[in-house]
Amino acid sequence: MENLDVMVLRSLRDWRAAGKRALMATVVRTWGSSPRPVGSIMALCEDGSVVGSVSGGCIEDDLIYQYTQAYKGAAQAADGRAIPVGPPKFIKYGVTADEAHRFGLPCGGTLELLLEFDPSAQLLSDLVSALGAGRLMQRSVRLSDGAVTLSPTAMPAELALSEHELVNTFGPEYRMLLIGAGQLTEYLATMALFSGFAVTVCDPREEYRGAWSVPGVELSSQMPDDVVTAFRADRRSCVIALTHDPKLDDLALLEALNTDAFYVGAIGSRRNNDVRHQRMVEHFDMSAEQIQRLRGPIGIYIGSKTPAEIAVSIMSEVLAVKNGVTLPRDMQVAHAKNERAVVHNDPGVLVCGVRESA
Repeated sequence: MENLDVMVLRSLRDWRAAGKRALMATVVRTWGSSPRPVGSIMALCEDGSVVGSVSGGCIEDDLIYQYTQAYKGAAQAADGRAIPVGPPKFIKYGVTADEAHRFGLPCGGTLELLLEFDPSAQLLSDLVSALGAGRLMQRSVRLSDGAVTLSPTAMPAELALSEHELVNTFGPEYRMLLIGAGQLTEYLATMALFSGFAVTVCDPREEYRGAWSVPGVELSSQMPDDVVTAFRADRRSCVIALTHDPKLDDLALLEALNTDAFYVGAIGSRRNNDVRHQRMVEHFDMSAEQIQRLRGPIGIYIGSKTPAEIAVSIMSEVLAVKNGVTLPRDMQVAHAKNERAVVHNDPGVLVCGVRESA
């Protein structure tokens, strides 16, 4: 599944290129609880089509009512409810408790949107093309007249709103490279797709690739370390080894740790993880700083037993790291398993189907 922002921008580009009137709404401020964070965008076409969201649905419904009535018939055009021409406009929802309830906002929630009317199809096309090429882009909107400028940037940034302009940073889609094409990988790849990641799976073993059944995933038969090199992982990428086979995992992980990938991890027990660290230090002369970046055992501890549950655990940790969330110690796998073993006086804990020493 494609990155949501790119989907919104692509749909808006296509509507405008086809000569349709449309608007883009951006969440620019929130107070209290809000369904969507600052920087979220949606696009609304004159025919009532909507891509993206700025709330749980009620605000979208109100925008459709306000800005698409004229399209439904000339008799309704006199009420002024159409996509207007002119500079951007601010609109605020949830100012009163009654309004917050009517629009489905959480208790005390208020949000403010900036509406841009009929954005340039050419500039939208330029932005989508840059994102498709993997570039991080800033889109600046001059509030006085809606003029837009695009510029590449090196670092992600939060939305910035001043008296004169709005600056929103858009990045290419997040990417996930999975090493090994087993059952766990199928579950994790499916979750990653629905979370907006582009997913690549590599496995030189024909017996595993032959059973692969998840559409929308790029499948490679090359050796994992070669795939990691070609993958060119950046700050919006993660690399996860799932084979349990050092011959496939180690060199690939070594390559991944030399990139800017925001998450690099490998499946396995604490014992396997310790042995892996030892191999990498002894055979590849890795530094303590590089080893520290390698996550393992991976996932948030939820008592996982099945491949599906383990995939949920791993995907949860990936998303937490992506979103800058520091996980409490009692959710980290190694710590949680130690605590569980002590509480239950359990001489061993089951990890990936193998009972290991606590």
